[in-house]
Amino acid sequence: MFCEFSWGCGVRDRALRSWMEAVGNRRMRSIAWWLMVLLVLTCLPERLPGQNASAGNTADSSSQTGQKSAAAGVGATPAAAGSKVAPEANYDEVHVKPMVKSDEAAKFDPNSPAVAEAEVDPSLRTHSKPIRVDVELVLIPVTITDPMNRLVTGLGKENFIVLDNGERQAIQQFSSEDAPISLGVIFDTSGSMANKIEKAREAVVKFFKTANPEDEFFLIAFNDKPVLKSDFTSSVEQLEAELVDTVPRGLTALLDAIYLGMAKMRGAKYQRKALLILSDGGDNRSRYTENEIKSMVREADVQMYAIGLFDQAPFSDEERYGPRLLSEVTEETGGRTFTVERPSEMTEAAAKIGVELRNQYVLGYRPSRPAHDGKWRKVRVKLVPPKGLPQLSVYAKTGYYAASD
Repeated sequence: MFCEFSWGCGVRDRALRSWMEAVGNRRMRSIAWWLMVLLVLTCLPERLPGQNASAGNTADSSSQTGQKSAAAGVGATPAAAGSKVAPEANYDEVHVKPMVKSDEAAKFDPNSPAVAEAEVDPSLRTHSKPIRVDVELVLIPVTITDPMNRLVTGLGKENFIVLDNGERQAIQQFSSEDAPISLGVIFDTSGSMANKIEKAREAVVKFFKTANPEDEFFLIAFNDKPVLKSDFTSSVEQLEAELVDTVPRGLTALLDAIYLGMAKMRGAKYQRKALLILSDGGDNRSRYTENEIKSMVREADVQMYAIGLFDQAPFSDEERYGPRLLSEVTEETGGRTFTVERPSEMTEAAAKIGVELRNQYVLGYRPSRPAHDGKWRKVRVKLVPPKGLPQLSVYAKTGYYAASD
């Protein structure tokens, strides 16, 4: 102990020892000892705060950390003396929103937005910016019906007028043939479909049977979240098998399902593309908003049809606004919504949509004043009907986004 204290007090300790050796009597030696104790006590505050001890502990910790890093093959960067680094496990705690890394971790709050983020299909996790495609030839599928909602066929190019931002365009391509189509079916499997699911399956099968042999299809089922049940295929049997496995349960993420369907259409083989939605109500689960989906529908060159089996006395705002939502989304693309009162009517509606897609007029033109500003250009199709026909209805998409430099 004496040596340790002497090391701590330095020069003063050595001087005191020399003086003690020169003192002979016991009394003087006792006084010298007490003086030495006082001097030692005056040295202690220089060591009490623990700076040196802390430095020693830090050095030991750094040494251990360096050994672990070396064992892992990772180069360690020395930290400044006295700095404090929070354990890695605590980093997640500083986030304002819970970080959900897996379905298991998400179980702490099944209704939180973070859970929806973890459970939703990966393709829905990013709100993409608007897509601008270089438009050289604008194609407008057109459906004509009479007052009895029957298709009108046999019209010619001279019976149509196309206006692009108010200016008449020269129709350079005209077709009324049954060309192959890329088709997607968005199938509602939420809990409210329990007593309608069988008829809905029959309706989809009927729709597939009206297909052109060269058509391609995909199938999306949705309740709490959309799931791609079948990628693009020409096998109707494969799609029917996937429908058998659908079990009605959960809520209704209709808008997310439309988003996934539109995104999937980017990989379509054919220039003509269409989506068919079968649902019985509005949306009560989606992460995407109605405005976001309407904007995306405008940007995509995809026709949308819907078969809606709506409750006559809806219990919620989502169910009450469901018919309006489907009508606005489908009419924006030149399609339409078929509302049925009984599940048995869904099959007939699906057959009508299938026949309608096979009997459309396709008008093609190159804008007389092409713009590259990325802005929305309004399109209007007017009909010049032959004499003797009653008032006819025209269904066509309402516009497109111009190319962007």
